[in-house]
Amino acid sequence: MVIGVMQIELDIPGAMSLKDKRRVVKSIKDSCHRHHMVSVAEVGALDVWNKAVLGVSVVSNSGMVAGQILDRVTDRVRSVLDCEVVDCSREILRGDSLVPTESDDDLDGLEREMYARAEAVV
Repeated sequence: MVIGVMQIELDIPGAMSLKDKRRVVKSIKDSCHRHHMVSVAEVGALDVWNKAVLGVSVVSNSGMVAGQILDRVTDRVRSVLDCEVVDCSREILRGDSLVPTESDDDLDGLEREMYARAEAVV
């Protein structure tokens, strides 16, 4: 399992209110989800009317495919006329590095139970 995550910081110069900002952000979120089957959420600058920070995630069986999907999402967001991409960062996570081992001392009991249930399902 491979998880691609990306954070995109946007400047929305035409927004004069939070309502204007929400219109642009909702359009981007819906378009990216519809065309690329990714999850998109506004993750930062929630009360700033001319700035938005979006989190994007995709799950794939290949790091190359996840990277290509995130590239296409970036291109789509850059093509939106109502906003400008200020910053974009991404990371590809592999499934074997996501599951904690028994030696992880920083896990509390609830987290250990959640991982145990997830492993039982697989």
